[in-house]
Amino acid sequence: MSDFVDEVQVNLRGGDGGAGCVSFRREPHVPHGGPDGGDGGRGGDVWLIADRNTASLLAFRDHPHRRATSGKHGSGKRQHGAGGEDLMVHVPVGSVVKTREGSVLADLTHDADRFLAVHGGQGGKGNARFLSNSRRAPSFAEQGEYGEDEWLRIELKLLADAALVGFPNAGKSTLIAALSASRPKIADYPFTTLIPNLGVVRFGEHEFVLADIPGLIEGAADGRGLGHQFLRHIERARVMVVLVDLASLEHTPEEQERILLSELGKYRPELIDRPRLVVGSRADVAVHEYDGELSISAVTRSNLDRFQGEVARLVEEARAAEPANEGFVVLRPEQRGLVVERDEDGVWRVHGRAAERTVAMMDLNNPEAMAYVQHRLRRLGVEKLLAKAGAKQGDVVRVGPVEMEYVDADYIGEARDARRHGETDQDLRDRYR
Repeated sequence: MSDFVDEVQVNLRGGDGGAGCVSFRREPHVPHGGPDGGDGGRGGDVWLIADRNTASLLAFRDHPHRRATSGKHGSGKRQHGAGGEDLMVHVPVGSVVKTREGSVLADLTHDADRFLAVHGGQGGKGNARFLSNSRRAPSFAEQGEYGEDEWLRIELKLLADAALVGFPNAGKSTLIAALSASRPKIADYPFTTLIPNLGVVRFGEHEFVLADIPGLIEGAADGRGLGHQFLRHIERARVMVVLVDLASLEHTPEEQERILLSELGKYRPELIDRPRLVVGSRADVAVHEYDGELSISAVTRSNLDRFQGEVARLVEEARAAEPANEGFVVLRPEQRGLVVERDEDGVWRVHGRAAERTVAMMDLNNPEAMAYVQHRLRRLGVEKLLAKAGAKQGDVVRVGPVEMEYVDADYIGEARDARRHGETDQDLRDRYR
C-alpha cells in the first residue's frame, strides 16, 4: 500500500471543560463562611498546522481521531482547575480543510499556516461566581462544557512550480528522474505512476519544483479513472508542461495536445490560461514527426538543458507576477445570534450558542440552578423572542437537548396575584388552557 495519502477524513475533538466546584468556606472562628468554589479549566483547542516536513496525510489513514486534553475541575478555596493543552496537528503544506459536505473552511498554502479546527469546552463557573445580594449561599455550579466534536475532510493539493501533464506512459517519470533526485517507479506499461511525485530541479542559478502528475486519460475531467484525484494536484502549479508522446501508436502528438488541454479546461478553465510549454517526449524512439516547440529524450538527455532553461524562465516570470503573500484564507460559518424556530412536531426550538451553553452547563435537577437558568435566558432575550414568534402559555420549548414549558409574562403576574388570594398553580393552569 502506498505511503502517499492525499485525502482523508479526520475526527477532531476539543477537550472538555472542567466542572466548577460547589464549596463553602469552613474554618475555625468562621461559622458562616461564604461560597468559595473555584472554576473549572478550559478544554484544549485543536489546531491544524501546515508543516513543510510533513509529506502526506498517511498518519490519518488508519488513525483518524485526534483529541485535545480536558480542563481540570475547580476545587474549594477558590482554586481554579488547570486548562487543557491545545493539540497541534501537523498536515502537509497545500492541505485544504473541508466539511464532510465539501464546503471549504481553510486553505493552508504556506508553511506554518494555522487553522483553529475545533474549540475546547468552556470551564464551568464555581459557586463563588453566583454570589449576589439575593443569593447569599448558592448551592450550584456550572458543569464543564463539552469540546466541539467534528468530522472534517482534508485534501492535499501539491504545491509545485511546474506540473508534467501527459498520457499514461508518456515518459513523465523518466523525465523527472533524469532531472532531479526523485526516484519514481518506472516501467513500460500504462499507469505505472499512481501517486504524484515531486522533484527539485536545479539548473544553473535556477531552482524549481517539478511535479510528475499521474497520467491523464480522455474523460478524466468527468471522473473517469482516477481523474479527479490526479487533476487536483495540477491546480496550484504555476506552469503547465504538456508532454506529448512521440512514440505513441494510439494518438498523434496533435491529438494528444488537444485531448489534454480539453481535459484541463473542462476541469478548471483557468488552467488553460497558465503559462504553458508543450514538449514532445521520448524523441529517441519517436514514430511521429513533430513540428512543436521542443522535443526531448530523457534517456539520451537530448535537449534537456534547453528544456530546463525554458521551464525555469516560465517559472521565474510566473513567480514575479504573483501578488505578495498576504496570509491564508479561513472561511468559517458566521455564528448566528439567538433564533427561534418551530420544529415539525410543533415544539419551539431556540438556536444560539449563548442559550444552548447556559442550559448545557447547569445541573437542571437543582431547583436553584434551574431558577438561575430561567433568569439567564430571560436576560438573553429568549422570552421576548418566543412571545414575538407566537408562543403560548404551556408550549414546549427546546434549548439544546432540554425541553421546558413556556411561561409568559402575564401568567407570572397573575400567579403572584392568585397565590395572594389562595389559588393554587393548578387552578391557574386550568384557567390558561
